[in-house]
Amino acid sequence: MNQWQHRTVVRAGVNLATRRRGDPDAPTVLCVHGYPDTGEVWDALAEALGDGYQVITYDVRGAGASSAPGSLAAYRLAELRDDLFAVIDALSPDRPVHLVAHDWGSIQSWEPVTEPGAERRIASYTTLSGPCLDHVGQSLRRRGAGDLAASLRQLAKSWYIGAFHLPGLAPLAWKLGLGDAWPGVLRRTEGLRVPPSATQSRDGAQGVALYRANMMPRLLQPRPRRTAIPVQLIVATRDRYVGPGLLEGLEQWTDALWRREMNTGHWGPLLGHAAVTADYLREFIDHIEGGPETPRLARARVRPDAGPDAGKLVVITGAGSGIGRETALAFGARGATVLCTDIDPESAAATAEAVRAAGGDALSRKTDVASARSMEALARYLDKELGAPDVVVNNAGIGLAGPLLDTSVQDWKQVLDVNLWGVIHGCRLFARQMIDQVKAGHIVNVSSASAYLPSRALPAYATSKSAVLMLTECLRAELADQGIGVSAICPGLIDTPITGRARFVGVDEDEQNRRRAAAQRLYHRRGFTPDRVARAIVGAVRDNLAEVPVSAEASGMRWLGRLAPPLARRLARLDVTP
Repeated sequence: MNQWQHRTVVRAGVNLATRRRGDPDAPTVLCVHGYPDTGEVWDALAEALGDGYQVITYDVRGAGASSAPGSLAAYRLAELRDDLFAVIDALSPDRPVHLVAHDWGSIQSWEPVTEPGAERRIASYTTLSGPCLDHVGQSLRRRGAGDLAASLRQLAKSWYIGAFHLPGLAPLAWKLGLGDAWPGVLRRTEGLRVPPSATQSRDGAQGVALYRANMMPRLLQPRPRRTAIPVQLIVATRDRYVGPGLLEGLEQWTDALWRREMNTGHWGPLLGHAAVTADYLREFIDHIEGGPETPRLARARVRPDAGPDAGKLVVITGAGSGIGRETALAFGARGATVLCTDIDPESAAATAEAVRAAGGDALSRKTDVASARSMEALARYLDKELGAPDVVVNNAGIGLAGPLLDTSVQDWKQVLDVNLWGVIHGCRLFARQMIDQVKAGHIVNVSSASAYLPSRALPAYATSKSAVLMLTECLRAELADQGIGVSAICPGLIDTPITGRARFVGVDEDEQNRRRAAAQRLYHRRGFTPDRVARAIVGAVRDNLAEVPVSAEASGMRWLGRLAPPLARRLARLDVTP
């Protein structure tokens, strides 16, 4: 990329230090930093955006190389708004900019974004970890006693704002050494390594004026502030300072809103995961500039009356029938986009059509979970077209019954390839995508009640499902620090088509058909339908449950295996072949 070009923009006696790099004929991205940062906090993001944009940053008044007015009134939102307009008029006078702002930079940028006629200067706005103070004030007015707990939690996160209003305390802390300690603070709290800044102590001390000049007036006397400018909201779900709750309800103040989530802390989108943020910016800006709305961006668009899983992508294997089909319908009804996969492409397409007919959004794709190549092709398709999934349900499975001594090597391979390796492929491929794209996703592995107890009738099947249960526990521990949940679902006797397709080894065709028919009658009489398992899967994702036995017999087998292993072993000797 080109080197930064420096220029000073003067407004009302205040020098604003600006930097510009990139193609001046390309879309312009104007970045506004937060507290206690300077424009240099955007360097990693500017690098990640590449040469296809002109990137402008500036030090806000009181920070970095910009001058610092002496009065508190000089830091009011109206002054900050006019600073931003002055930078736009000087550096991009003929083309509206795509505004990107973080932390306090985002808070102050809401002022120009909600100014009537601002669309002549601002083409779009991407806000990171910074709400509009007027919107927050309006929300606090509407909140009742039921929201008191949420308000108290946010107040606890924002304790520093109260400290900033104590005369002299915050500036003194910066002057007494907080500036030198700041890189260490970020390393311990955010896991980020940043170089020290020569102006850090001064920036921290002077920037307190931003809070003192604006917080109380806007929260206590909020104004209705709408905008016609397209807004992209990027939410850092592990933000220590700006809770996601402060960013809810934004759709009532915007005409067009897109919402993304990143499983990271306050500075993560800029300093830890700039490449992912740059991808989001490119998709959004290119669309606002006239390009097509990608499927990933379309999912992020906030729509009125959307379901609780709106914007999420759910991938389900074995979605052509039974539990997979009902799970697809359940997530589709909650507003998610569902990718239905199955080795039978026609059944996958039929499930996707059923989701769409019910008012949901779904796609389908042929996938053989037993094939690493097929699953890797699915992962590449997601990476290119849809982005990382938010939820993966590794559901595809086959049944096999009969004694171990009658089970061939090929039988074992088939069962383990589908029931175990299919789950392994789904876990390893899609967990990696979630981590790379900074998503707090969830993986559901469908095991079985057969995982709880040994059985002479089901050695291969029970072994595969027990392995899935242990794999789930191991993966749950491994991914906990990444914010990714993992759940095992253990259904009992469920009336699904898998019963009619299960194979019985060591018998001729006539006996095979008789046993299948008998098993189907048993499962049908039990009457436990797959939609109830689908509800359990949705609940496991919602509540991040580690293990869910589904049906009374599944719960009973679970406790019997844990509390009375000798009895379980004796029962395993019984021949339960239908």
